[in-house]
Amino acid sequence: MRITQTKIRRRIFLVLLAFACAASILVGRLVHIQVLAAGDYMAKAGDLIRRDIPLPAVRGAILDAHGNALVYTASAATIIAVPRQIKNKARTAELLWKVIGGSREGILKLISKRTLMVYIRPRGRRLDAAKTQAIRSLKLPGIYLTEEGKRTYPYGNMAAQVLGVTGGEGQGLSGVELAFNTQLKGKRGALQFVSNARGEEIPGTNDEYVAPTPGLNVELTIDRQIQQFAEREIQNVVAKYKPDRVTMIVADPQTGQILAMANYPTFNPADWRQAPQETYNRNLAIWQTFEPGSTFKIVTLAAALQEHTVTLSNRFYDPGYYEVAGHKMRCWKAGGHGSQSYLNVVENSCNPGFIQLGERLGKNRLFQYIRAFGFGSKTGITLPGESKGILFSPQRVGPLELATTSFGQGVSVTPLQQVMAVGAIANGGILMKPQIVKAYVNPGTGKVVQAFAPTQVRRVISPEVAAQVRGALESVVAQGTGGNAFREGYRIGGKTGTAQVVVNGHYSGAHYIVSFIGMAPTNNPKLVAYVAIDYPKPKGTPVFGGVIAAPVVGNVLADSLQYLGVKPSVQGIAKKYRYGIDPILTTVPNLSGRSYQEATRAAIQSGAILRLVVVGQGPYVVAQAPAAGAKVEQGSVVRLHLGPVPGTFG
Repeated sequence: MRITQTKIRRRIFLVLLAFACAASILVGRLVHIQVLAAGDYMAKAGDLIRRDIPLPAVRGAILDAHGNALVYTASAATIIAVPRQIKNKARTAELLWKVIGGSREGILKLISKRTLMVYIRPRGRRLDAAKTQAIRSLKLPGIYLTEEGKRTYPYGNMAAQVLGVTGGEGQGLSGVELAFNTQLKGKRGALQFVSNARGEEIPGTNDEYVAPTPGLNVELTIDRQIQQFAEREIQNVVAKYKPDRVTMIVADPQTGQILAMANYPTFNPADWRQAPQETYNRNLAIWQTFEPGSTFKIVTLAAALQEHTVTLSNRFYDPGYYEVAGHKMRCWKAGGHGSQSYLNVVENSCNPGFIQLGERLGKNRLFQYIRAFGFGSKTGITLPGESKGILFSPQRVGPLELATTSFGQGVSVTPLQQVMAVGAIANGGILMKPQIVKAYVNPGTGKVVQAFAPTQVRRVISPEVAAQVRGALESVVAQGTGGNAFREGYRIGGKTGTAQVVVNGHYSGAHYIVSFIGMAPTNNPKLVAYVAIDYPKPKGTPVFGGVIAAPVVGNVLADSLQYLGVKPSVQGIAKKYRYGIDPILTTVPNLSGRSYQEATRAAIQSGAILRLVVVGQGPYVVAQAPAAGAKVEQGSVVRLHLGPVPGTFG
């Protein structure tokens, strides 16, 4: 084949064209890399040579309803070292040792490690202000300061199971710490620097400080003072009765806000690893389930009144038992209560009367109300570990199951479910969702980032029926089995509970859970309080909820209402004193401003049976305790504070 000049020129042209195309592609690629995508490649290059020293964020505090810190992070500076950036390790170790002390050889060993970063332990952690400033002024290459925090509990073990605990990396493990970990933990920062392949900082480059973002403060509905009242009473119960477990809840029935939630056994959250797992990881108020006993009768009563199957004035005869399907189910009182109104049935906590209410309602209507009051399902409180309890399935409910359910046996509920159910009675018939968190708060400005409003679940009964039940519960305290919860002027209503515990498939004759649930004032309830005491061991005292648990709730309600500024009322149902059982109260006379002789004479003339104790010296009474007008048991001590001039104190 003859190769002509034309073919040669064509081939040369094609080769040149190919080179030109290749060059164009190469130039285009260079332009793309050098110009168009320069920023992206610079960023990637920076990522390869940039090192980050993580800076932990300060974890948010957990506050009570008034902004008091129940737990916060106390932070302090900590020394970290980047060994490859330290040129003169011996000199650096010497200078650090002079500031923080400890072992010079130990510091040298740490900063000589072949690692990117190392903490100077233990002396270099949580430095005070003077040492922090001294280290900062040294400006040592490869030595940095970061903040390190430790959770601090100013009130010790208060509300320990509610607050929860944190792990070694500051993460929430239980309670509020776990449920709101995302809000509390904040966002880490970093100290960034540019290094070569050996990890050495490149001269002429600048460090970049990315500030950590502190976590939000979480403000609870818990009121520190009311929480203290509850925990004080639990301590007294433990000292007196040595129970296995105790739980107590105080709530605002109008909003569903939990004002106090306390448990025994408790633990020190600052040293939680020393406590058993079931203690720090279980909040009994929402986790524990048990047969409620007679406190559950409130639900049966409310359902019967709402369905018009009974009125409080209707009569019932109690021979001491009620026969169901061939079984005699006995009243707690031998021989029964005889003829009584249904109000008396409630006051006397008469099981046969409530069995008849259950029969009149029937299983479908009774269990409809039980579920409507929130039993058998979780309340939705934003705390981990909540149980939903156990109810009979409809197909398993026969005459016996209907009878036992009507007086609180055979069903399993949580303390919180009972509080929310009775809260619906207290507020006029609306079941509320329990609320434990009020708001997220910016720790720097103190401003609310997000607030949470009360949540209504559903209406369960009418306001009129709720008022009838409240009146009956006030009568229980003033006239019936709840007498030990009575506090003059505070119109407390409530119901006792004494439930046997199943042991090895049978009801124990020794193991009881005694309880009491109350509200006050019954005409406009501000508080609902519940206590359950598991396996109390009294000496010479009967194991009844009215004897052991009722005084606990009475004390907490009275103290809490006084703290909240709710004034005592002269209205309400008068107390029916049971002689030989109830203490006789007397009114403290006004003895201040008198001479000591006049005060003694006035105390005798008042008819009050009191013991006077003198405090201080002087001819006049300048103050007295308790104050004039207070109701105390006969034989109580009144302290007279003496001084040189007449006092004006009550």
